[in-house]
Formats: sequence, structure tokens, C-alpha cells
Amino acid sequence: MPSPSPSSTTIAAIHVAKATRLPMRSVEQVEAEAGRGIVGDRYHGTKHRHVTVQSATALAESAEVFGRDIPAALTRRNLTVTGGVVPREPGARIRIGDVLLEVVRVAAPCKLLDDTIGAGAQEALRRRAGSVCRVLESGSIRIGDAVDLDAR
Repeated sequence: MPSPSPSSTTIAAIHVAKATRLPMRSVEQVEAEAGRGIVGDRYHGTKHRHVTVQSATALAESAEVFGRDIPAALTRRNLTVTGGVVPREPGARIRIGDVLLEVVRVAAPCKLLDDTIGAGAQEALRRRAGSVCRVLESGSIRIGDAVDLDAR
């Protein structure tokens, strides 16, 4: 019997911002610290909101509803994965190399998205905006890293 094929989901984009309302900037790599989040990001050191993860597939669905492209950086999410369904249930786990993330809650899109992307963006992203996670195990995350959306 053939073994199951490995996940083809990878990290497509990484974005961070130094403060809450500052623009997100694209980076090639970040360090994720257990219990703290992404070094250099606005949520580093917060209690549970360490990393946000969204799917490029869900982003494409949102763009279809919205009627035009929605750039990943403008959604204010840290990690965009190439495809698949980002788990939404609290306690679900995502593995990216050495980094282990645990879903805390759904990442609800905020009104700021209507201001930065355009009227209707918040609604187009509803139920498609990914998940908020906490970092359980530290490590580096790079563009192209393999992602296991159903880690145990």
C-alpha cells in the first residue's frame, strides 16, 4: 500500500508590523518564540495572540466575493499558507518546521479592513480570515516551509 503523500501546503507569505496601526511589511523569515509570538511583531509578548494564519485559497474566495484582489499584507495576518483549510477549532495544532502553533480562536476581520482595502472587505473576509494561534514550540519560519495543518 502506498504511503500518503506529504502535505504540499507551504508558507506563501510572512508579514509583520511593529505596532498596531502601522503597515504590515513582508519578510522572508521570522523567529517564533514559545509563549511570546513572532519577534518584532506588534503582538509579541501578548498572552494568546501570538501568530495569525490564513490560507491563500480562502483569500482567493474572499477576493471573488469582494470583486477584486485582496493583497495578503492588507489582511493584517502574519502567515499566509498556499492552500488547505486553516483549522478554526480551539486546540487544533499547526506545525511549521520546529514551530508548533495551537489555535486559540477564529481571526475575525475588523472594520480597519474596509478602510484599507475598501468597503465590503470585512464582510468578504468573514469566515475566511484564518485563525489566531499561540506558539507552543519555538523556531524559525521561512517562506516555502512545509506546513502541517493537522499536527498532533
